[in-house]
Amino acid sequence: MKKKVNIDKTNNEEKQMPFTRENYKWVIIGLVVLLIGFLLMIGGGSTDPDVFNEGMFNFRRLTLAPVLVLAGFGIEFYAIMKRPKQ
Repeated sequence: MKKKVNIDKTNNEEKQMPFTRENYKWVIIGLVVLLIGFLLMIGGGSTDPDVFNEGMFNFRRLTLAPVLVLAGFGIEFYAIMKRPKQ
């Protein structure tokens, strides 16, 4: 009969998680910035289809919200790529 032998294949090096607490903090910050950006884009409709609403062309929807969305994606990229301190 053949005996099973347990061989420990792990190295003596410590295994580290790819994300640390700081990475998760940045992920949450990025998600909040993204959510705020998308919330600022909401709206601009009109209840009367014969009336044009100029509110959809204001600074908030055309400039501020897209900048916040892009900043949120940049923060997410930073959070994923950030290496833990050793």
